[in-house]
Amino acid sequence: MSISKKNNADFIGAFGKTIIALLADIGRLTQLLLRSGNAVFRNTIFWKNTLIEMESIGIRSMPIVLIISVFTGMVFSLQIAKIFAAFGLSSQLGQGLTLAFARELGPVLVGVVVAGRVGSSISAEIGSMKVTEQIDALETLSTDPVDYLVAPRIVAGCLMLPILVTFADLIGIAGGFAVAVFYAQIPFSNFVDGILTFVTFWDFMGGIIKSFFFGLTITSIATYKGLVTENGAVGVGKATTESVVHSTIVIFILNYFLSMFLYQL
Repeated sequence: MSISKKNNADFIGAFGKTIIALLADIGRLTQLLLRSGNAVFRNTIFWKNTLIEMESIGIRSMPIVLIISVFTGMVFSLQIAKIFAAFGLSSQLGQGLTLAFARELGPVLVGVVVAGRVGSSISAEIGSMKVTEQIDALETLSTDPVDYLVAPRIVAGCLMLPILVTFADLIGIAGGFAVAVFYAQIPFSNFVDGILTFVTFWDFMGGIIKSFFFGLTITSIATYKGLVTENGAVGVGKATTESVVHSTIVIFILNYFLSMFLYQL
């Protein structure tokens, strides 16, 4: 066999193994989601843990979400406010800023922030429990790790991401409004009229629906990566990195398809 043929065979073999491993991960992740849904349906989930995770995911993420959102809204207005005013489109700035935040910026920014802050924490915590055999101890005590660890985090993520996005939208639009009115001297009425005329409730609702799926994505991937952690501290670090990277990638892919579906683009 020639060198080129051998290289092609090695490449095809490696590619096939990667695809098989990816499909296996998707299958195991789907099983984990189904077991979590079953825990909620059968009410075997530990609701106390859910409340604790809601605080961790929601309240503790709020400061960084608000800071990032307000400055994103401000820089958005800073970049385009005077351009809009120069072309006589100042009334469109409120519409553009609000649509951008409600549909895309709010959900995606919050998703990435939570993936980095919460997803990594969940993977590290559960991964550490896995390598130190604490999860085996839970099973020995007849406690299902899915009921105790996984389902509470997934439920908390699905509930708290929409709340975070709602605050991100409001504070981001407020920041953009402040820059537009006080820096670019765009009339208050023009900014508000653009929002009231062109922005609908569904523009905000679509972003909130997105955030639900982003919360599901982040927490499910993070808990799965934690549960399959191996090789001690090195494995915990690898699981944490993979959790953030994979969650971020899936968020952007999912955002594209959700935008097409929700807004009929």
